[in-house]
Amino acid sequence: MTKESGSRESLDERVVLVAAGLAGLAADTLGTGLGIVRGLLRRSDAADVAADAGRDLEARGRLVLDKYASPPPAHLEVLARHALARRAADGG
Repeated sequence: MTKESGSRESLDERVVLVAAGLAGLAADTLGTGLGIVRGLLRRSDAADVAADAGRDLEARGRLVLDKYASPPPAHLEVLARHALARRAADGG
């Protein structure tokens, strides 16, 4: 076995270890999430909590759409509006 093939084996081993670590993290996160959901379902005000969560998600969606969907006004258009407003304020 040459040194190069040994380093390749080490790289393959590291890739497998990282993938296993990510899978373990995903499983832990999923388990924690399921525990939270179970806890919420046991609450007497689960419907209110779900309604609040829905409203929060809608508000977050509006913010995202406002941020990314509508383009900002054209810079020259903004300057032209300011100039017109200044002329109107000066009386000319």
